[in-house]
Amino acid sequence: MQDALLALTRYWTDRGCMIVQPFNTEVGAGTLNPATILRVLGPEPWRVAYVEPSVRPDDARYGENPNRLQTHTQFQVILKPDPGDPQEQYLASLEALGIDIDAHDIRFVEDNWANPATGSWGLGWEVWLDGLEITQFTYFQQAGGMSLDPVSVEITYGVERIIMALQGVSHFKDIQYASGITYGEAFGQAEYEMSRFYLDDADVETQRRLFEDYAAEARRMLDARLPVPAHVHVLKCSHTFNVLDSRGAVSTTERARAFARMRGLAREVSALWAARREELGHPLGETPALPAATPPATLPEVTGPAPLLFEIGTEELPPGEVTRSAGAVRDALVAKLAGTRLAHGEVTVHATPRRIVLLVDDVAPREPDAERFVRGPRVSAAFAADGSPTKAAAGFARGQGVDVSALERVTVGDAEHVGVRRTDTGRGAVEVLVEVLGALVAELRADKNMRWNDPALSFTRPVRWLVALLGDEVVPVVASTLAAGRVTRVHRTADTPEVEVPSASGYLEFLAAHGIVASVAERRSSVVTDATALAESAGGTIDVDGESALLDEITNLVEQPNAILGGFAPTYLELPQEILTTVMRKHQRYLPVRAADGALLPHFVAVANGSCDADAVRAGNEAVLRARYEDASFFWRADLKVAPETMKAGLARLAFEERLGSMADRASRIARVAGDLGSSMPDAERATLARAAELAKFDLGSQMVIELTSLAGVMAREYAVRAGEPAEVAQALFDMERPRSAGDAAPATVPGAVLALADRFDMLVGLFAVGAAPTGSSDPFGLRRAAAGVITILRAHPGLREITFARGLSVAAEHVRAQGIEVAEETLAEVAEFMRRRQEQQLLDAGHDHRHVAAVLALPPATAAETLAELESRQGDEEFAALVAALQRVRRIVPPETTATYDPARLTEPAEAALHQSLTKVSATLGDGTSDLAEFVATASGLTAPINTFFDDILVMAEDQDVRRARLGLLAAIRDLAAPTLDWQALGTQ
Repeated sequence: MQDALLALTRYWTDRGCMIVQPFNTEVGAGTLNPATILRVLGPEPWRVAYVEPSVRPDDARYGENPNRLQTHTQFQVILKPDPGDPQEQYLASLEALGIDIDAHDIRFVEDNWANPATGSWGLGWEVWLDGLEITQFTYFQQAGGMSLDPVSVEITYGVERIIMALQGVSHFKDIQYASGITYGEAFGQAEYEMSRFYLDDADVETQRRLFEDYAAEARRMLDARLPVPAHVHVLKCSHTFNVLDSRGAVSTTERARAFARMRGLAREVSALWAARREELGHPLGETPALPAATPPATLPEVTGPAPLLFEIGTEELPPGEVTRSAGAVRDALVAKLAGTRLAHGEVTVHATPRRIVLLVDDVAPREPDAERFVRGPRVSAAFAADGSPTKAAAGFARGQGVDVSALERVTVGDAEHVGVRRTDTGRGAVEVLVEVLGALVAELRADKNMRWNDPALSFTRPVRWLVALLGDEVVPVVASTLAAGRVTRVHRTADTPEVEVPSASGYLEFLAAHGIVASVAERRSSVVTDATALAESAGGTIDVDGESALLDEITNLVEQPNAILGGFAPTYLELPQEILTTVMRKHQRYLPVRAADGALLPHFVAVANGSCDADAVRAGNEAVLRARYEDASFFWRADLKVAPETMKAGLARLAFEERLGSMADRASRIARVAGDLGSSMPDAERATLARAAELAKFDLGSQMVIELTSLAGVMAREYAVRAGEPAEVAQALFDMERPRSAGDAAPATVPGAVLALADRFDMLVGLFAVGAAPTGSSDPFGLRRAAAGVITILRAHPGLREITFARGLSVAAEHVRAQGIEVAEETLAEVAEFMRRRQEQQLLDAGHDHRHVAAVLALPPATAAETLAELESRQGDEEFAALVAALQRVRRIVPPETTATYDPARLTEPAEAALHQSLTKVSATLGDGTSDLAEFVATASGLTAPINTFFDDILVMAEDQDVRRARLGLLAAIRDLAAPTLDWQALGTQ
């Protein structure tokens, strides 16, 4: 291992990095060393590398876990500014470590970094070596709450992981640290003893006192304008807090206060450091901006129609952005070309993680000329009575560069004007495309954008090259510092990573010859075909439909799919299947292999990128999965020793939201809300609900769910069953987490559904009440998902239709208020409207007519779904259309404030008496309960003719006030009778 550290040191030294020493205060990551967190601030260039022992008390495992240590080794590199080729430099450093990058599958997989405690964040990747995360690679965007210019590249190597892979060992203790000395022999004692200290023996009161002392000293150093010692003491605060946390001595309130305190101090340190460097005149100088690319003085011409190729080359895009960005870029190009007169054929787009390829057929060589009439003054103002031109005519002609005699007359509306005809000469295709494509790159945007070394561009990942060809001719597009040419980049491990493109024609075939499948559809088809064949060779199959989202992600992680079958020890199948598949999907992006009955087999399919040594890659991926399953087994065994009640007690240490308390507070509120909502359930179901509510969220305190949060609910069911709880209770605990996402199944049981509703109503009310409602694309607590979940649950359980939005929100508000938090009625109205808008969007997205959606929106979700189906079945039903029209006539004439009371004795005309009699009959048939639409229409259609006759024969607004009130009251009674069924006015004309 020490040879690896020396190799990295030599490599980065040779590339201009200064080598500094590890910091002499505990840090959780090399990022917090002042050589990174402070030096990335400001305009000074900075290239540094160093080894950093990173101390994380919560990862202490007494040296027993093969992959977790309380002190692990990072090798940290900062490149400021971004050198333009940091990925290539990084890959060369792996070769310096002895890693054959041609044989192994090395991937850059989206993994964005944020440290809210210091106001720092960046975008980038985790780097995989045959499925093993070995490095964090980040473009710093902000530190200490300050935007960074220039942007720094941070490369953080996980040294133990890399060495375990290189040496083929499965436990950190077995690493050969130096000749004849293992890691365990050198550091095993310290690992055990520090684990004892962090987990068992650290004195809580001493640590609390140290935290206060360090915070006070940091404050004093800030006041003295000494940012470095202030930073040292903030780090000491952070480490002391981590010790307290590992001892289980931090309450939710204490956590929130401590974080706020450390965050404030850290931001002050950053601001003071930046100010001090400016006062010192930036001793290391200032980083100059890269010069902008310049277009050529003359542009080439083409003589005939030709295909256009435009490729935007990037560093690895997030999988979700590959398809989204491709569609957005195509739409933007189509719109921009539509704003020109340049004729062209079909526009198609293809995308991989490293490129967006636009192809346009039959681009005309130039725009056609266009004639336009430039209108001048009116004829009456342009010529005097004797026909001579006035100053207005002469001035207009002079401005247009023509003689007055060249002016023409044209009638515009009722007036005759003079003017001149102009011919706009069409531009050449290259000139048009230079402008259009340059703007396309400059305007690139994604859901989450970043900056790099380019002073003007911003996108989800750096744009590094452009290819623009019209036929065989280069289109010299310029976008900030980038100039398009005919050179593209293929696999980084290719013999020639950069190749010239001869022509726009046949570009997809050209890429395929270099091992790149540009088509998303072709890559996906290849993954499915090859993975299915490999699974069949192992006696299994791939659930293509069930793994659709994973297949989409895998497709956009590679440019050339290379499926590889791997396996694991059958003994791991003793773990619940959800644990195994979650690890495969979430952490490794492996496709599980299943038997015909759906049971897991001890195999998986990994998809590498391009050619590699299949045996080496298989072995690496199997080792990674084995390590992860060992972790899962460790958590499983540890959790089974803890009773659910004990586990739930640990929720007091888990923060939810500062003002709303801990997860224990939230679980308690959920239990009370569920009890109120389920008060009318049958005894057996109510008993199940009561017990499940007592245990609600208990699995959030388990080691398994802390590590794999998506298993919440799954582990509650597993642990509850093994603790002897009734199967119905275990199922309700599982159900309360459903649906987890759009398209997920609703709870299968009524107690589980009520518990799930209570969970979501509490979240919505509580977070809206403390001002944490979603804004724009920001929804950190998943409130949109929570609202959609309520709708899904109520739609799936019509028997719970008495739990309306209003009732659920009101009950939840009662229990939030009991905690001392104000919940205004306006807030509840805001949440209700928020939920209605989610329901509306769901129904519109499902393809329903907007009028029908508006008509059912006020109904409970289950009733809305049933009514919507009935409405759609009555399209073209003349009897129904006549009833709708009659009811709409009623609603239009009756003022909203009119009450549905009247004196029948005042209704003396035959038409009004007949309508009263018909209403009485219909009301009696329908009864007091709310009718569904089919029942209402079948009964109320008897009102259609009497209503129409009433309006034909009766003057509603009679002069006699008593008669007028009676007639309006009669109509209001019809209005109110129909209102609970749907919003008739929203239907419009049927």
